[in-house]
Amino acid sequence: MKQPESFFLTPAFVTCIALTPVATVANAEPATFEVDDEHFSMVFEIMHIGYAPVMGMFRKVEGEFVYDEDTQELISGKLAFESKSVFTNHEKRDDHLTGKDFLNSDKFPDITFTVTSFEPTGESTGVVTGDLNMLGKTQPVDLDVTLNKAAEYPIGHEEYTLGISAETTLKRSDWGMTYGLDPALVGDEVNLRFGFEANKDSGWF
Repeated sequence: MKQPESFFLTPAFVTCIALTPVATVANAEPATFEVDDEHFSMVFEIMHIGYAPVMGMFRKVEGEFVYDEDTQELISGKLAFESKSVFTNHEKRDDHLTGKDFLNSDKFPDITFTVTSFEPTGESTGVVTGDLNMLGKTQPVDLDVTLNKAAEYPIGHEEYTLGISAETTLKRSDWGMTYGLDPALVGDEVNLRFGFEANKDSGWF
């Protein structure tokens, strides 16, 4: 999967974060944060015939965002998911999900979220709005975001790291994904929950 292109103001998610009220600080220096794919989880949940929700995830994701900690400003960001990496712990269902009825992965290999704005709602919370492109269509999506922690990593890479949680609910039919809606076999509403770490780019490479 190719690295996402430059983030003019994408989600990314992602992605995703300027989580405190904006303050004016002279000589602020925005920094690039790269999503750590080894510490990224995105879970989706959708109702199956009204009986119980089916849960799944995407196993391959890349992303980065530009964030100014001095001004608490999310300047740009993007997340890119490989649609064929969908996983629900059921091989036949996963094959169906990557087919034409749902994600149509052969034609649309990537799902992207590009950040367009941020609105703080508290000291460590906010709403990130972005454009979600799926199945060749783009629709706006709001993510409720929480900045959990910002500090140097205590083990391993020891880089300065942000820890982030986010969630939203969307309707898949807004992107033209209507299989199973009539009759009601597969729900229209999809609940999404994100949790990830993003490491500050040192600028050495």
